[in-house]
Amino acid sequence: METIDAHTMFDAAASAAATAPPLERRRRLSQAALAIVNQKVRPAYSPIVIAGVVRLVDFVMLSIIGIALYFAYAVPLSGFRWEYVAAILGITTTAVICFQAADIYQVQVFRGQLRQSTLMISSWAFVFLLFIGVSFFAKLGGEISRVWLSAFFFVGLAALIAQRLAMRALVRQWARQGRLDRRTIIVGSDHSGEELVQALKTQVDSDIDVLGVFDDRNDTRALETCAGSPKLGKVDDIVEFARRTRVDLVLFALPISAESRILEMLKKLWVLPVDIRLSAHTNKLRFRPRSYSYLGEVPTLDVFEAPITDWDLVMKWLFDHLVGGLILVLALPVMALVALAVRLDSPGPVLFRQKRFGFNNERIDVLKFRSLYHHQADPNASRVVTKDDPRVTRVGRFIRKTSLDELPQLFNVVFKSNLSLVGPRPHAVQGKLQSRLFDEAVDGYFARHRVKPGITGWAQINGWRGEIDNEEKIQKRVEFDLYYIENWSVLFDTYILLKTPVALMTKNENAY
Repeated sequence: METIDAHTMFDAAASAAATAPPLERRRRLSQAALAIVNQKVRPAYSPIVIAGVVRLVDFVMLSIIGIALYFAYAVPLSGFRWEYVAAILGITTTAVICFQAADIYQVQVFRGQLRQSTLMISSWAFVFLLFIGVSFFAKLGGEISRVWLSAFFFVGLAALIAQRLAMRALVRQWARQGRLDRRTIIVGSDHSGEELVQALKTQVDSDIDVLGVFDDRNDTRALETCAGSPKLGKVDDIVEFARRTRVDLVLFALPISAESRILEMLKKLWVLPVDIRLSAHTNKLRFRPRSYSYLGEVPTLDVFEAPITDWDLVMKWLFDHLVGGLILVLALPVMALVALAVRLDSPGPVLFRQKRFGFNNERIDVLKFRSLYHHQADPNASRVVTKDDPRVTRVGRFIRKTSLDELPQLFNVVFKSNLSLVGPRPHAVQGKLQSRLFDEAVDGYFARHRVKPGITGWAQINGWRGEIDNEEKIQKRVEFDLYYIENWSVLFDTYILLKTPVALMTKNENAY
């Protein structure tokens, strides 16, 4: 039997360690934090979007009922008149405005029944009394069908009640699933933190779900539990915790006088896609009421807001899927030609998968056309592609220069929804500047992951694409990405998308 030399074994182990992908740096969480992280949490629904959808449903439903009754009864008797259609739209618009004034477009109200029904019936009745009064003073009472008006009132009211009963069942189901909760963590586990947790938990119909508290102090001022909520770790653990479970709000229970401590903590936490607020419930210094935002009756001062939320998120989703779907259909012939060229140029698969950073540091698989020789593939991007890199195929050199290798990422946008058309480019998980990971080279690097990454972006159309071989290139990418996040709009996305083909032709000197 052949013996194996100890030096040979050592050399083999060292070689394997050198070729193995480096381990990711993950903070170790406490057992209390892990117990929460390991729970299955469903995505949240925006109360603002829910209320907006209900408004739209009310308007469409009432308009259809009014017009249908008009065509069923009044048109056969006296013919069609546009004045009726205008009156119906006026009634439904006024009804929605009155419902809004009565505060019944709130998720908390949707959960109830008696209060919601009372406010809705009185508002609907007020709208019809107002319409009758206007018709009387305009001397139009004789021209309006009383049968149609009565039918519109009662059928519309019945439809509203039925819709609200269905909405009540839905909202209660979502509440049981935790989709309407604002998952909150408290910074500061002293007596002030305990008072804050107690104030949040005692509020009726509150959507605040306090997961626990974090505190750096190890002395007697730091309590192990605050009003029943456990201490989950130190402030440095919050970033890792928020990346492994859904966190919607970080609330500081520290006094405003602790300015230096708060600033030091904010430098660590602002990279997260969450709302960050400073509780003002124990502060003796009081500002004007409009300076505060309220969690129930607890006053808070806004510090950072999560970017692209509520209706902005809906608009971006629609933009990605509608425009992205159209671009995908138009790009299919080009993609077929590129796939054929890749297949004929060198052996191996046509597509290449690589782990990239997604939203909130989520690891996602990004699709690209293969541009390297298959036996030299680098799924961890441990080695940057440079000019005249021998690993790049002939076809690969062309599709990388023109960014045609990125086209399969349209499937990520349209079908997987883990990429956007426009956003910060997703960097490889082990992307490095020389020997340092990107987050070690640039302060606040992970703040670019507060939104979903994109196929193209503000940095790319300004020439910051391709090889990263010095600190300025990664610094500028992050600066442009942060500018995009802070100034996002659908028009901004459209501008970047339209400018991308021009930028690919004129600003490709760093693309190899």
